[in-house]
Amino acid sequence: MVDDLNPPKSHSRRRFRRLKILLFISAVMCAGIYFSTVITTCKTGPYASSSPSGIHVVSPEDGIKIINGSIKSGDTISTLFKDVVSPREINELIRECREVFPLKSISAGQPYKLSLKGDNFERFVYDIDDRDQLVICRNEDAFSVSRIPISYTVEHVAIEGTILTSLFQAIVDLGESEGLAFQLADIFAWDIDFFHDIQPGDSFEVLIEKRYRNGWTAGYGRLLAARFTVQNQPYQAFYFKDGNHLPDYYDKNGQSLRKAFLKAPLSFRHISSGFNLHRRHPITHQVKAHPAIDYAAPRGTPIHSIGDGTVTFAANKRYNGKCVKIRHPNGWTTMYNHMSRFGNNIRAGRRVRQGELIGYVGSTGLSTGPHLDFRMYRNGKAVNPLKVKLPPVRPVSSFGMIAFKTIVADRTAFLKNPPVQDTSSRSMVEPVSHQGST
Repeated sequence: MVDDLNPPKSHSRRRFRRLKILLFISAVMCAGIYFSTVITTCKTGPYASSSPSGIHVVSPEDGIKIINGSIKSGDTISTLFKDVVSPREINELIRECREVFPLKSISAGQPYKLSLKGDNFERFVYDIDDRDQLVICRNEDAFSVSRIPISYTVEHVAIEGTILTSLFQAIVDLGESEGLAFQLADIFAWDIDFFHDIQPGDSFEVLIEKRYRNGWTAGYGRLLAARFTVQNQPYQAFYFKDGNHLPDYYDKNGQSLRKAFLKAPLSFRHISSGFNLHRRHPITHQVKAHPAIDYAAPRGTPIHSIGDGTVTFAANKRYNGKCVKIRHPNGWTTMYNHMSRFGNNIRAGRRVRQGELIGYVGSTGLSTGPHLDFRMYRNGKAVNPLKVKLPPVRPVSSFGMIAFKTIVADRTAFLKNPPVQDTSSRSMVEPVSHQGST
């Protein structure tokens, strides 16, 4: 009789062998599941980056290995290619790419795809930005370098919302990106003060391109049309390229939304002192003209030029502190006082663009606290910035007006009567292939 507590050695050996076989099969199955998961992860996104390293090696197909990853801080072409391209070839690549895209300009966080045949370089694709890619291919003993548009699938979508607290929160509540709020704020910056004009109950509608890449969402493309209602006052914007001019935004009559000047040079908390030619100075207590608007804002708040122009003065003045003066076309001059410091390279003679950073809020000179003393002059005479009627720039040309009116009619009709509707957005067309975004 067999003792159950002490089985024969032959039985123990068989059980041990069976146990080893089962463990081996389990290990193989686990490994298969693991590698299957990795391969699937690599293939589902345009650039798989879910692992801590941000790099996945896809199983070879036709001897080609593909490494998807993203540039890390400190990465250079030399470190990326050190095991697959010789130092001599790296120097050759740097020269070849200089006119297309300088390889020293690769940025941390940008995705790339490196293809290898064995251990040899075959192809490198790097996203320069959200519009273009750098493509490097090995052709026998040489390299070919090109910059090509990224291919997206684009869907036109309408988004509408009502503001309860802020534009940004309303956009986020709809499941959209804050980037959409920034686009809207930029388009209507000349007419709407998004920090002070917006009230609960104001509403907006937007027709925008949503982009997809390899089945994944890839941000927004062009904002094609928008309607914003602020305190029952409607504002509209339509995207249009007028002949050889750069694309711009116009109202329904073809007037450009861009004005010669921004409505304000900074994001401020409140106006602490208005335009007053008989104001009693808070420090000297003397009655003296104050031909300016004082915008109260935290120290360090960025200050921007309200229009294109040339810096004529950027230095310290006894009473005005750090001061910048800018000469604009048509006899206009603007002045920005009490800055804590100037923007980079802001100096007399420098050309600046509308919206360019020129300095930061401070309390230098004769000042009771951080604020911007902002002044405007027309042909040497001080004018109240809050009462200046902002002149628009070039409208749609007579040549382009027919095409513009057609676009306005089509996009307005879509916003009013969308073909498909869900809880927050409406699809205008089926996705179509699209190269880049202009």
